[in-house]
Amino acid sequence: MWRIESARLIAGLARVVGDVGLAEELAQDALVIALERWPEDGVPDIPGAWLMATAKHRAIDQLRRRTRYQSKLQELGREYETRQDTREAETDARLDDHIGDDLLRLIFTACHPVLSTEARVALTLRLLGGLTTDEIARAFLAAEPTVAQRIVRAKRTLTAKKVPFEMPAPAELTDRLGSVLEVIYLIFNEGYAATAGPDWTRPDLCQEALRLGRVLAGLMPGEAEVHGLVALMEIQASRMRARLGPAGEPVLLLDQDRRLWDRLLIRRGLAALARAEALGGTFGPYALQAALAACHARAHTARDTDWGRIAALYAVLAWVSPSPVVELNRAVAVGMAEGPAAGLALADALSAERALEGYAMLPAVRGDLLARLGRMAEARREFERAAALTRNERERTIFLNRAATCTHPAP
Repeated sequence: MWRIESARLIAGLARVVGDVGLAEELAQDALVIALERWPEDGVPDIPGAWLMATAKHRAIDQLRRRTRYQSKLQELGREYETRQDTREAETDARLDDHIGDDLLRLIFTACHPVLSTEARVALTLRLLGGLTTDEIARAFLAAEPTVAQRIVRAKRTLTAKKVPFEMPAPAELTDRLGSVLEVIYLIFNEGYAATAGPDWTRPDLCQEALRLGRVLAGLMPGEAEVHGLVALMEIQASRMRARLGPAGEPVLLLDQDRRLWDRLLIRRGLAALARAEALGGTFGPYALQAALAACHARAHTARDTDWGRIAALYAVLAWVSPSPVVELNRAVAVGMAEGPAAGLALADALSAERALEGYAMLPAVRGDLLARLGRMAEARREFERAAALTRNERERTIFLNRAATCTHPAP
């Protein structure tokens, strides 16, 4: 119940008290009271309403203490009671406002650019996902005290910088929305392909990112990039079952049993992509990536994949959102559409990119293209280099297995 209701509670309280940290404390107080009373009194018929009412009373108590303190300082005398009653009535009314607006404000506050990327991710999972500090730490293979400090510092920064609990101005909306989408997709990506550790995927993080994306799409139905991100995550999540073999080993895209792909998620993703298209305008990076994912989703077999279209979409994505990683993905697509020599030429051109130093996928891509050209000794060295660079144990096994197969020239 806390997972379901916590974001709504914190959002409603934050608008009133003007402090995300204090709002979370008040909501946590309501949870503690519930843990004390519900075992004796029973679970209320509408638990969410009970939690909101309890949190509301805690907020009013806070307001009373603030007002009493101010009244003593300012010697308001009789005027204090009138002002207190008025403020309490205003608090009641404001807490009962439309909760969707509050959730949207909370999303934009938790993902504010004044915070580091790591802090935005942790705070979003804490405030909007209801995850405990321990759960966030385990999801990202970080020490729990480190994550706890990250969250505490994030809330202090929001207070110190006097970040208002409100929607960004229209002139700021595009950049601020980009920060929100980045956080949600970072959470999804860590679940889809874990950066480090023994697991190839962490489905719980994917589900949390999907939930946040769907909530955001419901709150901002006129934003094409929001629908684009949801489409991308839905389609990628549809492959989760097929990405692991019987022993938990990774199965790469072209080797997956597509009968295991979740057709419902694919339909949802294609529908979200259609909504993005219907809104018109130029596709942003998430909608373009969703269009790329849709090419795979529409192909019933790996051989049916329209690699020419995928390569063309990557060229557009590289223009809209320039990145060495995008160029590397384009090299893969060109290698499939035009042959490994063409793909290798693009991959080789990226070897001097400083941003790709230490990035395991660059030697892995080169290794695959070299193997397809029959240059097995070179391919083996590239796969061994990729294995040395990755921090994910499952991925390392993939690269070492590929290196072991590079012993004879390709037929």
